[in-house]
Formats: sequence, C-alpha cells, structure tokens
Amino acid sequence: MVKAILAQVKKRNPGEPEFHQAVEEVLESIAPVLDKYPEYKATKIAERIVEPERQIIFRVPWMDDKGQIHVQRGMRIEFNSAIGPYKGGLRFHPSVYPGIIKFLGFEQIFKNALTGLAMGGGKGGSDFDPKGKSDNEVMRFCQSFMGELARHIGPNTDVPAGDIGVGGREIGFMYGMYRKIRNEFTGVLTGKGLDWGGSLVRTEATGYGLVYFLLEMLKDAGKNIKGATVVSSGSGNVSIYAMQKCQQLGAKVIACSDSNGYIVDMNGINVKTVQQLKEVERKRIKEYIKHHPDAKYHEGCNGIWNVKCDIALPNATQNEIDEKSAQKLVDNGCYAVAEGANMPSTPEAVKIFLKNKVSFGPAKAANAGGVATSGLEMAQNSQRLSWTFEETDKHLEKIMKNIYASAKKASEEYGKPGNLVVGANIAGFEKVARAMYAQGLI
Repeated sequence: MVKAILAQVKKRNPGEPEFHQAVEEVLESIAPVLDKYPEYKATKIAERIVEPERQIIFRVPWMDDKGQIHVQRGMRIEFNSAIGPYKGGLRFHPSVYPGIIKFLGFEQIFKNALTGLAMGGGKGGSDFDPKGKSDNEVMRFCQSFMGELARHIGPNTDVPAGDIGVGGREIGFMYGMYRKIRNEFTGVLTGKGLDWGGSLVRTEATGYGLVYFLLEMLKDAGKNIKGATVVSSGSGNVSIYAMQKCQQLGAKVIACSDSNGYIVDMNGINVKTVQQLKEVERKRIKEYIKHHPDAKYHEGCNGIWNVKCDIALPNATQNEIDEKSAQKLVDNGCYAVAEGANMPSTPEAVKIFLKNKVSFGPAKAANAGGVATSGLEMAQNSQRLSWTFEETDKHLEKIMKNIYASAKKASEEYGKPGNLVVGANIAGFEKVARAMYAQGLI
C-alpha cells in the first residue's frame, strides 16, 4: 500500500526529489499505524494527506532601482488544515520551486501537530533573491508579492512566517501592504516587530528549541552538554542562537559555516562576532578570521562535518549531511545529532546514525521551536497581550520537552524504541489523522 501511494506521488509530482524524499520517510514510518487502524486505510487518510488542499502559484512583477522590471514566481502551498489554520514560513531564494515548497509544507503538517498547538501545515515563497538588493528593491518586491498573497491568507485561514531570505525587514514590508489592502490589524503574519504584535523569543526560538530538545536526548543517553564540543553548520538565526544557548549551558562550539565555507575556532566561536557579520554587516563568514586570527577558514561548507565533535547541529539546509559525512562524524566520536534545518540529513545518513546508536533528533521534532513560538505569537495577538521573554521561553521549553516525550512514546509503542524519526512521524500523523477522520471526506 505504501509503495503504491509513493508511486502515485512521484507520478503526479515529477522532478521533485525533495518532496518524494519527505513523503517516503513519513509513509515508511506510518505503515504500522495504517495496519493498526483499518478505518484510516478505508478512508484513504494517507492518500489524502500527501495531496495539498490547495496550491497557489502567481507572478510577482517588481521594479529595481534602475527602473528595470523583473518578474518572479510566487507560491503558497496550503497543505493541510485539519487541526488549525495553515502555518508555515515564506522562503525567498533562487532555489525555490514547487517541489521545495511541497516538501517543506508536508513536513510542516507533522511538525505543527507535534507542538500541541492548533496549527495546520503550509509553506510558500518565491525565487526572488534579497541578497544584494537595496531596501527599496526588497520593499517593492514584498509589496507586489503581498498584493496577490493577501487574498489567500488571514489570521484564521493561513498565517505565514519567515524562512530563508525572509527576516524582520521582509515581514515588515509584507505586513504593511497586507494592512493597507485589508484595512485591518490582525495576527496574519508572525515574526513581526515587537512594537507591532511580535513576540519575544521568536528570533531565538528555533535555535533555543533545538537545544532544549537536544538536552532531553542527552539526558536519556546519560550524557551532559556541559564540556561537550559542538559543531553547528550555518550562521543564520538558527545556528547563531543554538550556539548561544549551547555556550550558556557550558558547551564549547568550535565551528560554523555559510554557503561559501566554514570557520574553526578551537578557542570557541565568538557568537557576537558572527551576529555582527551576519545580522548587521551582512558579510561572509570568512571575515570572522579578521577579528579572531587564531581561527581558521576553509572553503567549501560541507567540509565542516570533518571537524571532530561530540555534538553535531546541522542548521544550514536540506541534505547537507550525506552518507560519507555521517560516517565521518561517527568515526570521530560524535554521539548526538539534532537537526535545526529542514531535512538536513539524507536517508542514508540517518541510517548510519541510527545503526551506530547516535542520539538523533529529526528536524520535524527538533526544530519545531520556531513554529511553536509563532503559534505563541498568534495566541498573544488573539488576546492583544504581550508576554515577557521569560514567560515565552518557559512555554517554548515545555513544548519542546513535550515533543520529545511524544516522539519517544510513539517509538516505543510501535516497537522502535529510540528511533525518534519513526516516533515523530507517527505522533504527528496520528493527531492529524484523527482530525481528518472525524471531519469526514473533505
């Protein structure tokens, strides 16, 4: 049955390997659930969940500072709303095409379900690249993008957030346009500025949440983060705040990267320098060695997994850890891997980690902190409240602990103890499947 569903997905969605990979992993995990609940088979829950409820693709014309007109493609995949309004980020990057957005939206269904909050799954974005663009160019693009997207979203329908290429600047420009078009001030976007409906901890959320999940894994493995050496790929929000939290807890972070290369600082990465370079100056990570000459810079970002470490945090992009890199990490003594990016380990890499008893936190569970805090921002917007940093952080920590517990419990119930990939997929699927079954054939 699972093979037949996957074959149909590949037939309907040709040339979209990321989506195929995500669907295959989930279908393989949930096969025993479908056997246990024949009513899910009869009502074709699995066949329905792999098909988006709605796919919206539109053109986005915009004008650069020289008066030249450009035309980008925008999209929003509203995948599943059985347990709440669609929720998921917007990605602005040249690599964006429907297959990437479907993969991300599909993963979002289960990730959001695991948080325990009322959020469905969706994702969107454009092949627009904000790098190298002026603020005015980014504003004109965002306004054009929202000019179409506004008719499809709303606080109780679809609530986008940021993702790669979409930070506070882009959210601000899009929110302003939405507010003008709809003449209403609502919580339709998350990741907003603190002065106009944003939530404290949102910036730190995915990185902090990742570490909270990691702590639960380490506790069960009899390990301690204090004194551990950590490698964190990437140098965006997720990596920066994961490194910051690790250091606060006594770990030593020795390497991070960007798309060009990676740095190794055996004295410990100076997170403030990385923040200054990436968040303020928008420069490449190789500039780090100008400030810290004892550090070393290496071309090629994938080489970061050759750095010996106790804990690996892949926080950059999908499929960044392949079979060879995974084996290198194992050979170097790595005993824990927690995924901060979306699907950063290939299926072959995951098998190596599980085979070698490496504590492995899959993305849809370990990196759910960002969307969890987006859900908390939605709650604050609905109540017209603003929680303190400490309040929000406590909610986040509790959610991440609950996610770990749910994934662990499901893995044990279905005879795969310690396999959090299977556990997370099953725990997320069961919640959505129950809702879909209860609501009938829609």
